[in-house]
Amino acid sequence: MAQDTDLMAAAGEGLKGFFDMQGEAMREMMSGNGLESLMAKGMDAGELTEWTATGAQLQQLWLDFATHQAQSAAEKAGKQGAGLLDPAQWLVISQSMLGQMPKGMFEASAKLAQDQMQLWSGVMQSFVAGATGGKMTEAPEAAALPKSDRRFADPAWRAHPAFLLLHQTYLMLADYFRQAVRNVDGLDRAKRQQLEFAVTALAEAMSPDNFLTLNPVVLKRTIDTKGANLVRGMQHLINDMKRGQLTHTDPQAFRLGENLAATPGKVVHETPLYQLIHYSPSTSEVLEVPLVIFPPWINRFYILDLTPKKSFIKWAVDQGLSVFVVSWKSADETMGDVVWDDYIRAQMDAIDHVRARLDVPAVHTIGYCVAGTTLAATLAIQSRRGEADKVKSATFFTAQVDFEKSGDLKNFIDEGQLEMIGQLSPQGYLDGRYLAAAFNALRGRDLIWNYVVNNYLLGEDYPAFDLLHWNGDVTNLPSKWHNAYLRDLYRDNKLVLPDALEADGTPIDLTRVATPSFVQAGREDHIAPAESVWRITKHFTGPMEFLLAGSGHIAGVVNPPAAGKYQYWVGDSTAPSLKAFVESATEHPGSWWPHWLEWLHRQSDARVPATGKRVPGGKGDKVIEDAPGRYVKTR
Repeated sequence: MAQDTDLMAAAGEGLKGFFDMQGEAMREMMSGNGLESLMAKGMDAGELTEWTATGAQLQQLWLDFATHQAQSAAEKAGKQGAGLLDPAQWLVISQSMLGQMPKGMFEASAKLAQDQMQLWSGVMQSFVAGATGGKMTEAPEAAALPKSDRRFADPAWRAHPAFLLLHQTYLMLADYFRQAVRNVDGLDRAKRQQLEFAVTALAEAMSPDNFLTLNPVVLKRTIDTKGANLVRGMQHLINDMKRGQLTHTDPQAFRLGENLAATPGKVVHETPLYQLIHYSPSTSEVLEVPLVIFPPWINRFYILDLTPKKSFIKWAVDQGLSVFVVSWKSADETMGDVVWDDYIRAQMDAIDHVRARLDVPAVHTIGYCVAGTTLAATLAIQSRRGEADKVKSATFFTAQVDFEKSGDLKNFIDEGQLEMIGQLSPQGYLDGRYLAAAFNALRGRDLIWNYVVNNYLLGEDYPAFDLLHWNGDVTNLPSKWHNAYLRDLYRDNKLVLPDALEADGTPIDLTRVATPSFVQAGREDHIAPAESVWRITKHFTGPMEFLLAGSGHIAGVVNPPAAGKYQYWVGDSTAPSLKAFVESATEHPGSWWPHWLEWLHRQSDARVPATGKRVPGGKGDKVIEDAPGRYVKTR
């Protein structure tokens, strides 16, 4: 592109100018009426002592943290890549998407922006009594404002004209910059999406509710608690900086094997890459064909075994299934040469081990997310080798094979970012905290800035939330696999090209897969969009059932029947497009799990007694350890 003005610099300068202007306006508007008058009233000796103590606590916390960082730096000195391994460095990845914008775009729009600002000033003045020294006669209702946003739902944002003008003008500017990206000429679709994502991320970061002096709710809390909220918030911030990761939930609330990942079972097989868990039956009879679940190694397997009420694994066991689950090892220095072939071989090994253990010819399989993508490749290889009959059926949870429309994650994938990710993996693996930060950035308002406000500024304690505990329990990834996966699948979309890829010495052709398949997608999934997941129906050649679940990548999967939440749609799985499927589909309330179970029974309904090797750890059955095993606890 001949023109290469930096969009983000322009947007950043625009928002910075906005804050400078608003700072001056607020100082004037709040003079004699806001915080200045409040502080000018003076304090008694007791209050002064409390504020002094608060200041001393904040200073000591920061000094302790500085000492900790100095000691940590000394320990890391001389280690390869020490300067790169600070997880805060993930932010540099986004810098590679901040280039190339046609010159003059913002200059040409300056007049428009100025006119809009004047218009907004007029709108705001309709809520202000000009003859009362800048005081608002009555705070407007939220519904009466031109723009609404739940970040500014507290009445404090409407109770004073300064904060009203501040947040309404911010929302207008944020919309303006996003619209500017959509309207600019000369950008291809991918670059436009990248820039729109980056501008949105910047706008979310610059929201006035993220700043102590611009957030009336935080200011009131600070005054009411005499700064105690800031002390608690500083402690939260320092703890997160030490661990290099944002905290979302009470870290002491959950223990694996006790109140998470607590479904009874045994580890019956182990390799350097994974442990295989066999869960103890809870029924007298079980389906003859066992179920092998492959969770994604990007996360911990217990997303499918949260608290007992939410556990898909426990539910499946209670329905009379012999359930096996693969627990992947978090990558370390010993896994620097692990590639996709190793994960495909691991899936084939797990399938063969279960077949041999229970003396059955075939298994049912589930692949979730990246493990579903890998399961598709595994099935293609087995078909080519004449081993397709080892798998009775395949179920795919939010799994993509065609990455042309793979969603917001593509915003992190171009040559510059791939190069940067490589630099962040000097020891052969990518620290899982980088990936967690990237996923959080996809929903920055909910998973980053919400916690900055609540836990750093307001000083609130963390809730006990099993899903958020799992979300923060990160895993490291082998860097060779990760880079090849992003290049070959996300960027180049080679998996859908017959024989463009090979693994374990066998070319991969998805059109060879004739295994009966059940495909689940989430309607609001931002990681594996439903449109992308749908495309698997156009590459496999066997019988297929597609189901669209309400909610997203996690809640759309983990939706137990007892919860009575969400809904799902079933329709014509041979429809020419997702849109046509939706038009043909019937909506059903609640969980889709029972519908899937009915489909599984249609594949094979034979039952056998839950005895012998069907009960792991029984007489004569040598096992390694109790579930959930060691690998899921390795950090």
